[in-house]
Amino acid sequence: MKIVFVHQNCPGQFRHLAPHLARDPANEVLFITQKGKPDIPGVRKLEYAPHRTVTTGIHPYLATTEGAVLNGQAVARLGFALADKGFRPDVIIGNPGWGETLFLKDVWPDVPLITLVEFFYRGRGSDVGFDTEFDGGRDSVLRARARSAPHLLAIEAADAAYAPTEWQKAQFPAAHRPKIRVIHDGIDTDRLVPDPAARFLVPGGPELSKADEVLTYVSRNLEPYRGFHSFMRALPRVLAERPQAHVVIVGGDEVSYGGRAPDGKTWREVLLDEVGPLPERVHFTGRIPYSDYVRLLQVSSVHLYLTYPFVLSWSMLEAMSAGAFVIGSATPPVEEVIEDGRNGWLVDFFDTEAMAARISDGLARRGDMDALRVAARETVLSRYRLSDCLEAQIALIREIAGQ
Repeated sequence: MKIVFVHQNCPGQFRHLAPHLARDPANEVLFITQKGKPDIPGVRKLEYAPHRTVTTGIHPYLATTEGAVLNGQAVARLGFALADKGFRPDVIIGNPGWGETLFLKDVWPDVPLITLVEFFYRGRGSDVGFDTEFDGGRDSVLRARARSAPHLLAIEAADAAYAPTEWQKAQFPAAHRPKIRVIHDGIDTDRLVPDPAARFLVPGGPELSKADEVLTYVSRNLEPYRGFHSFMRALPRVLAERPQAHVVIVGGDEVSYGGRAPDGKTWREVLLDEVGPLPERVHFTGRIPYSDYVRLLQVSSVHLYLTYPFVLSWSMLEAMSAGAFVIGSATPPVEEVIEDGRNGWLVDFFDTEAMAARISDGLARRGDMDALRVAARETVLSRYRLSDCLEAQIALIREIAGQ
């Protein structure tokens, strides 16, 4: 089977699926992505670049849409070049979030197109307006509707789609939901396992183990969408109540979602200015190698995961798989996974006093949380195991491709 993947940041959510399919000698796998992205063994990588940047001064509601059209046009031109040479895939699988799949049905009208739909932007009921501290007002509501235009075009063109969680599927208009299956990207539960002997060496700091009291917080970037401000405001009380606790904070200083911090600062700088100096047992590591990240989850006493009602991070499920005791925000889609008192604890995203109290309690009782840790891993094994998710993804591909 000839399979084309499309994602501007290869491998993206296809980091398991693309190489898995490529290992089958009966498959020919291509990956269309932007320049400078990693290679995948056995996968032919094709690079594209939009021919220009978004128009300076364009209406701000339309900037995302124009960017999507530029990306889609560049991918379509690459596709037409392949078609002119006689190449015809059996199936195309893409993430439409950046517009790259917009015109692929115009290149190959009779080739099945499957899209991974992560999120549909709404002016009410999800991320927009959730956090009044950073509320963009009526303008953000209007912007959200315009921002969803490429997503509507993309799902209309797709023959099938899948979303990682039920809540993410439910964000799409009802007319399009029958086209969407719920299939997670998958968690490598064979690699992310509890390890009582694990050790994590803090860069420039101490080596931590399960014997230590360790609070962990992980995000691609430290920003409000992932509750970094709530966490930092809760932290001084936690540090006062748990004088032996080490706090390991993993994440970069860029912005993945939402707005930038004021005055050219990072959100880390803004929140440190607000809460004041922190003791040396608070460790900001930046981004770390994946193997170190796994060891950190394995030594964690309490892992805090906070998010707006938005895309669910892999990191929460990975922490649960690694045997961490997770305290999560009582927000969708976290509530789809964590049941308070059964496989973790839930806290109010905004109530930093209650959050601090619950974190401190979790650290104090860390030796009593084995049942919740076991239940958390069982949740991931039963619903998000990589082998099961791959099986479901491949079944969808074969069904839609008619094979």
